Amino acid sequence: MSEKKFFTYKGYPLVRKGNEIYYGNMYDNYVVMMQIMDKEKMGDLEVASKVKLYKMATDPSLDPIKAIVKQSERPSLYSALDMAYAWLGKQTV
Repeated sequence: MSEKKFFTYKGYPLVRKGNEIYYGNMYDNYVVMMQIMDKEKMGDLEVASKVKLYKMATDPSLDPIKAIVKQSERPSLYSALDMAYAWLGKQTV
């Protein structure tokens, strides 16, 4: 069997399901969940215009609400990914 490869951004995996994107390695202490809250039409494409970010601990024993250690909101997916990368690079609360 071949190993599945994830799409990555700046060395961290990106996994998307609907309007949720998880960024980071699940075996690290934290990942960032991004929720696309609003989109706008640009030509034939829909582009995220409001993205909420949640830095979450990956400890499975934590309540999902208590696992959130940081929150933010950004006006684009690129801006959200940039912030998520900064959060994961520090790997601190």
